[in-house]
Amino acid sequence: AFAISGHNEVRHRFILMRDCYCTVNLDQEEVFRTKIVEKSLCPFYGEDFYCEIPRSFRHLSFYIFDRDVFRRDSSIGKVAVKKEDLQKYHGKDTWFQLQPVSADSEVQGKVHLELRLSEVITDSGVINHKLATRVLECQGLPIVNGQCDPYAAVSLLGPSRSEAKKTKVKRKTNNPQYEEVFYFEVTRPLSHTKRQFDVEEEDVDKLALRVDLWNASNLKFGDEFLGGVRVPLRVLGQAGVHDAWYFLQPRENGGKSVKVEELGSLRLNIVYTEDHVFPSEHYTPLRDLLLHSANVEPVSASTAHVLGEVCREKQEAAIPLVRLFLHYGKIVPFISAIAHAEVNRTQDPNTIFRGNSLTSKCIDETMKLAGMHYLQVTLKPIIDEICTEHKSCEIDPVKLKESENLDTNRENLRHYVDRIFNVITTSGVRCPTVMCDIFFSLRESAATRFQVDQDVRYTAVSSFIFLRFFAPAILSPNLFHLRPHHPDPATSRTLTLISKTIQTLGSLAKSKSVSFYRAQGRNRFGMKNFKKRWFRLTNHEFTYHKTKECALCSIPIENILAVERLEEESFKMKNMFQVIQPERALYIQANNCVEARDWIDILTKVSQCNRKRLSTYHPSAYLNGHWLCCKLSADTAPGCTPCTGGLPANIQLDVDGDRETERIYSLFSTYMTKLIKMQEACGSKSVYDGPEQEEYSSFVIDDPQETYKILKQIVSAVQTLEQQHTKYKRDKFKKTKIGSQ
Repeated sequence: AFAISGHNEVRHRFILMRDCYCTVNLDQEEVFRTKIVEKSLCPFYGEDFYCEIPRSFRHLSFYIFDRDVFRRDSSIGKVAVKKEDLQKYHGKDTWFQLQPVSADSEVQGKVHLELRLSEVITDSGVINHKLATRVLECQGLPIVNGQCDPYAAVSLLGPSRSEAKKTKVKRKTNNPQYEEVFYFEVTRPLSHTKRQFDVEEEDVDKLALRVDLWNASNLKFGDEFLGGVRVPLRVLGQAGVHDAWYFLQPRENGGKSVKVEELGSLRLNIVYTEDHVFPSEHYTPLRDLLLHSANVEPVSASTAHVLGEVCREKQEAAIPLVRLFLHYGKIVPFISAIAHAEVNRTQDPNTIFRGNSLTSKCIDETMKLAGMHYLQVTLKPIIDEICTEHKSCEIDPVKLKESENLDTNRENLRHYVDRIFNVITTSGVRCPTVMCDIFFSLRESAATRFQVDQDVRYTAVSSFIFLRFFAPAILSPNLFHLRPHHPDPATSRTLTLISKTIQTLGSLAKSKSVSFYRAQGRNRFGMKNFKKRWFRLTNHEFTYHKTKECALCSIPIENILAVERLEEESFKMKNMFQVIQPERALYIQANNCVEARDWIDILTKVSQCNRKRLSTYHPSAYLNGHWLCCKLSADTAPGCTPCTGGLPANIQLDVDGDRETERIYSLFSTYMTKLIKMQEACGSKSVYDGPEQEEYSSFVIDDPQETYKILKQIVSAVQTLEQQHTKYKRDKFKKTKIGSQ
């Protein structure tokens, strides 16, 4: 599994202003598009995009386009980062030079070839060498203008020859199966006038096979180049046989000569992780240590707390810890334990939970995961209104425009703040249970620790709910999925003023109690399939509409028997999935592979507890009187493939506990030297009763003996997993064959 997040900014050197936007692509497949920044040579986007990557890929690409309202948008340039190079740029702001975009360079996919050199004796006794080239299949070819009708052109190239042959065109597929063989003579008679046994034997090392893939186009511009490969015949060796897969490559010198520096540059911050996750039983020792953390006395000696001590940033530890504890339903006791310990170490009630501690980072992450829907139903309507109305709220006289009135702006700001503060303080009934339980625990710990200060029980909660949850969401609504893109500068200024005011009100919230309960809300998602229908999902029904308002059909959630992928062969279309009902299946095409995965996940979750869920399904459609997958003719035939299923019935979270434990192992492995140093600190504290040594002062160690015992168990579990990873890599390397699929 992988994760990518990025924001971008472009520097151009143009005379004419441009209306630019940027797309994020997996190879040639667009998975995200920024807003359009109008009339700018140096557009700033400031947008974040995160996704789980559901398929293999070769390049992560970013394309800059210039919008044209009268004709097709034109590409300005691109940045393509190879998958194996992503780690070099991990977490760093980097300027990339834009590269030119040409049809001949936009390639993806691979081809499977088999070459065989054989001797043929002619009727006259002359021995000729012939090359048999079999084009078996291709995979992952790009789709050009919504279609892919590929064929292969096969050529034998040499100093004195260039012969070309073609396969048949395969319609509506980017994974064509050819299984066609072409023959080329490698040796031939010198001359008809000379003796027949004199032959011209070309140097095989100078010959090469060229295979180009083309999209058969009906357009007047001709067929589109999809990619090619050049195979020198010396690969045949002594055996005379070669069978291998090849990545398709750009055409040599295909693009026009462009001065790269004239295209501009693009600033990106790419965060990329790749985890190799073992079966669950491999993680049992480490997972048990982690999940037992809330019960360890003192909690500072627990495995989870130790992770926070050794990581460079508390956020690094908080993300996988929160996801793991949420997955196993142990997040409330864990946060309660570390919060109670932090409160007891706090001397001044005015500074409670104000630092970037493990407690505050874990609560932040929990609110992001569990409270996203809560934010949507609470803030989204008013945020949408603010972004649509464009009312000025500027109250700084220095920044005031000539046409604006200070009193009017102040009234606009007061109106927005009043409404937002009101919806927040009356939203308790919608707050998720897990957040309510955590806030209750914070309130009780603070009240017990600072019994004289009657307000601390409220400021302990308001410091999170106002300062760390609602205020950041108002400031950057695009980061919390309240808006699709970063707001324009004027609206952004308005949101900044509102956010700062809400922060101030939150920090002054004395003795104002807000009760929080849980209520299941409604989530709405929109997308278009290939028939241009809008889809809407709630906890009760799945509907589709011709317009956003007019519903064509409603499917009760209890009628969903399974949600599975649909194989491409069914309709020659990618990113298809099916929603199976008692009477029929609804076939849907998502815009891209990421969207398809998200829809399958969310629909599976909301229908997971349905009593009549299927155990098997048909991965292909029922067409022309039979199922394409198993060839059975009865449309009521039971499925031929086991359903995937098995996801937790939780609409808010999709957490893989083993993957999170693997991530925690990776962190412990990375910071192993700190673990060892922490062990040394425990030994030092146990035998030396004087002032703490400076090199050990950064660690919180309340009980050296208990902490040392836990550290020893952590090191043992991490080393065991390290050995398993080493063995896995060694075995994989032995099994890897160059040219295999």
